[in-house]
Amino acid sequence: MNIDIKAVHFTLRDEAREYLDKKIARIHNAENMIVDLLITLTKGKNFSAEATVNFRWGVSVHIKEHDFELNPAMDKLMDKLEQKITKEKEKVKEKH
Repeated sequence: MNIDIKAVHFTLRDEAREYLDKKIARIHNAENMIVDLLITLTKGKNFSAEATVNFRWGVSVHIKEHDFELNPAMDKLMDKLEQKITKEKEKVKEKH
């Protein structure tokens, strides 16, 4: 699984990066299904967190979340990401 994290309009501190890495570790059970995980964190009036997941079988999922603080935005993003991955796993299991 290739993980690419970008910070736009701000510098991602080490603490925030470690926090995000802990959140990403929650989806370790899906590592063999995911080819790329692209996360973009943007600071404007509030924080925007976006993730694009490319699955092995060609499906791509895009998720976007907003919050006034960075950590809650990352929390919401990772919660939604977990749900999407679980849903995609179920779809693949049903087909086989």
